[in-house]
Parts: sequence; structure tokens; C-alpha cells
Amino acid sequence: MTATSAKGTFQPDSDVHITYEDQQRINKFARHNARNEDLKEELKNKLAELRNLEDAVEELELMDDTEQVPFLVGEVFLFQNLENTQKSLAEAKEKIQEDIKAIQSKSAQLTETMLDLKTQLYAKFGNHINLEPDED
Repeated sequence: MTATSAKGTFQPDSDVHITYEDQQRINKFARHNARNEDLKEELKNKLAELRNLEDAVEELELMDDTEQVPFLVGEVFLFQNLENTQKSLAEAKEKIQEDIKAIQSKSAQLTETMLDLKTQLYAKFGNHINLEPDED
């Protein structure tokens, strides 16, 4: 009997050997990729939170200066005057914008490291390794 190989069937290459260092790079890439995905989700949540705060600021512009505004602090609503509520919202927006910048910076660092690892791994393994994200 003769074995024939069909196109698209995986044929292991006996010349490709995975060293301990290679495995460490693959693991590091996987950890960075997972962390980067978490950061993307966190960024999405922070952007939604920022939009909500901006909507609240717009709504406050329609209110009367004499009204007391309920403002959520932790799990409790505090009633404040309009000016204090606007200050509180501005502070919250600044904090979220700082968080967004920090998340984007961390994501950029991870992406840079991942590109370096990807270059090294593709150089060694070629098409025997797939480091591209799955498309949903």
C-alpha cells in the first residue's frame, strides 16, 4: 500500500522542532493576546461609561438651578445642588478619560510585544503556526 497525501491535509514537518524557548514565546504571546482582549473589553465598557456621563451632563443643562440632583456615590444616592453635581460629573469624566488613556497605552505596549513575538515565531515556524485572531 502506498500512502498518498491530499491537499489541505496536515503533514508534520520533521525539520521543525519546538524548543523550550519557542514554547515560552508561544505562551507569552498567548498570555499577551488574552490580556489584550480583556483590555479591549474594558475599553469598550469605559467608553460606554464616558458616553453615559456626557449624556448626564447634557441632561443637567436642562435642569433648574434650584433643584436638588440625586448623584450616585457607591451604592447610595446623595442629593446635591446643580453646581456640585456638575463638578462631580466633570471629575468622574476626567477619571474615566485617564483610565481610557492608560488602557490604550497598555494595549499598545502589548500589541508591540506581540508583533515582535509574532515575527520571531513566524520566522521559525512559517505556516506551521497560526497566531492570527479567529474571526467571529
